Amino acid sequence: MEGLVSLKTTPGISFQSIPSFNHRPRRSSMDLPVRRSNFPSIRAQQSETISPKKEEEEDALKVKEWEVGMFQNEVAASQGIRIRRRPPSGPPLHYVGPFEFRLQNEGNTPRNILEEIIWHKHTEVSKMKEKRPLASLKKVIENALPTRDFLGALKAAHARTGLPGLIAEVKKASPSRGILRENFDPVEIARAYEKGGAACLSVLTDEKYFKGSFENLEAIRNAGVKCPLLCKEFVIDAWQIYYARIKGADAILLIAAVLPDLDIRYMVKICKMLGLTALVEVHDEREIDRVLGIEGIELIGINNRNLETFEVDISNTKKLLEGERGQMIREKDIIVVGESGLFTPDDVAYVQEAGVKAVLVGESIVKQSDPGKGITGLFGKDISL
Repeated sequence: MEGLVSLKTTPGISFQSIPSFNHRPRRSSMDLPVRRSNFPSIRAQQSETISPKKEEEEDALKVKEWEVGMFQNEVAASQGIRIRRRPPSGPPLHYVGPFEFRLQNEGNTPRNILEEIIWHKHTEVSKMKEKRPLASLKKVIENALPTRDFLGALKAAHARTGLPGLIAEVKKASPSRGILRENFDPVEIARAYEKGGAACLSVLTDEKYFKGSFENLEAIRNAGVKCPLLCKEFVIDAWQIYYARIKGADAILLIAAVLPDLDIRYMVKICKMLGLTALVEVHDEREIDRVLGIEGIELIGINNRNLETFEVDISNTKKLLEGERGQMIREKDIIVVGESGLFTPDDVAYVQEAGVKAVLVGESIVKQSDPGKGITGLFGKDISL
């Protein structure tokens, strides 16, 4: 994973390239010609000669990759992160190293739905990176559409209506609720949201658990929808940020329950470099304290849903914004987004009074036959332009 630790060779193991067998000494006219039928046996002998070296190098890489994973887990655990990035596995054969006496057999069954999603995402992203390496994405970005001001759109909506700016979510399904809308046309829904007064849109791109896709994000952007777009993805690798950028995102979600501080710092810098807004999501006191200690944070989302149990409590927003935290947020001019469990004008008023200036809402409006009217029902009045 970029930004946390890099692979280093194991002491005593050299990673020099294998000599090429294509460059043989030129034969003199006295040399007997080598018959083509002998080639396979010669190549087999050469393979047998170099295979121990190759195996040694591969074993060294496996050890380092495994140690990196162990180190990532230790860093995350030290910051209160309970979500493991990948299924635990035993050490490579004959392993001797710093983790030799700290192995724990926790089993390779996910502890909760978020961990299950992250484990699947690790495999999914690895495959996507093989098909489209980072270097190829960087070339495409040079000709990508310019990003829109996601943060500015939220501030403008709040100033215009006196209500929290709305990030309306284009969402077909969720693990906790199943299919939310059978007749799902992402572009049609996005246009209805925009017409109904949404400041920005959130587009689910996870396929397996939320029935979303990057194609939905790209289609909405190419359809001429003017609302800035948040890529709602479970980011574990900076590669995903670049990919979201070429698919039309103006902002991207970073989840503090998954990402250690160093990753968040690194990814926020990548976002700024690419012109994206980072929405950093927190769920509890420890996460918001961590995020407030990171420079460059402009937008924090408080998710009222416990991502481990999926229970919702909107008083979580008020709890996290009380006292010194709320004061620090105001001093740093950070915009806070209330997320999950918002269905009525009273719900919106409650989180606004707690200190939020934007809300992210999906289920309560996407299930309506007319999502635009769903927005009016959410706020208790028409907020369209």
